[in-house]
Amino acid sequence: MVLPALIVGIVMVAVGWWIRRSVLQAVRKEPDAQPLLLLQNQIHSGAAQTVQQVEALQKNLREEMRTLHEQVARSMTEANRTVGDRLDNAVKVIGDVRQRLGRMDEASQRIFEVGRDIAELQQTLQAPKLRGGLGEYMLTDLLAQVLPRRHVVTQYTFKGGETVDAVIRLSLGMVAIDAKFPLENFRRIMDAPGDTERQAAGKQFVRDVKKHIDAIAGKYIRTDEGTFDFAMMYIPAENVYYEMIIKNEWSDAQPLFQYALSRRVIPVSPNSFYAYLQTILLGLRGMRVEESAREIMDHLARLRKDLDLFTDEFRVVGKHLDDAVKRYADAEKRLGRVESKVELMGDASPALPAPDHEETAGQTQP
Repeated sequence: MVLPALIVGIVMVAVGWWIRRSVLQAVRKEPDAQPLLLLQNQIHSGAAQTVQQVEALQKNLREEMRTLHEQVARSMTEANRTVGDRLDNAVKVIGDVRQRLGRMDEASQRIFEVGRDIAELQQTLQAPKLRGGLGEYMLTDLLAQVLPRRHVVTQYTFKGGETVDAVIRLSLGMVAIDAKFPLENFRRIMDAPGDTERQAAGKQFVRDVKKHIDAIAGKYIRTDEGTFDFAMMYIPAENVYYEMIIKNEWSDAQPLFQYALSRRVIPVSPNSFYAYLQTILLGLRGMRVEESAREIMDHLARLRKDLDLFTDEFRVVGKHLDDAVKRYADAEKRLGRVESKVELMGDASPALPAPDHEETAGQTQP
């Protein structure tokens, strides 16, 4: 807005100067042109006012320019500060991202190392003996976590020389638990390229499991040595338990679970075995409560006997006290009678004569 006003003022000054010049030229040509002189004076006054207005406009323009410059300077300062803060935040965020990327790189490296260790462990556990040892360790650890130590015996040996992985000792007998489960043909089922190979490996797996069930029933169910008439077959993997017990895909005749129960062998997985152990633990606690109740009853019986003895002695003491009270009353009565007789004897005794004072006085005189 200020710049157009400045231009208008300059144009008006120029027009006034041109009119003044034209009037002066006309006056020189015609000296009697008085109206022209008046017009000249008016134009001169208007030009002076215009110059004043232009100067005022220039002053206002300078003030507005200075104010605008200050505002722009402040805006630039704030913008620089804001940009600097944002750049600092961006640098900080970039640093955090780099740090997290470094951590992710380390985590990826650790995951790679863990995967490599798992692969090495898988190759190591391909040997049946090592895999059986791992199953025994898992079984022992689970038993130690749930049951008291006095009720668990690992590597228990029977009289015939057979050694079972673990037994649970209860008051009525022992529960034998076997953890050596055949997994070779199950791995062949998982690695089979086609349905034909998978079906053949499944049937062989069923035969292996039935053979293992027969071995457990023949070696570890020994009622003559204190075991119950059943044993447990610990299956160390839930997927194997599912394929064998729940799915039962490769058994054409009797299902494996029913066959195991017919041989008095109970298949258990880690989860189901934990539930069995919790049930056994509750039974042990109930037996402990029963034993404690029996001990309490024995203590009460002994206390009753002691109370009877004390009652007899207390009655004897009471009888003695009653006798003593009676004797004391008799003695008190006798004492009263004696006191009465003594008083009567004192009242019945003759009075002694009083001495003669005159005779006594005469006898004393010479």
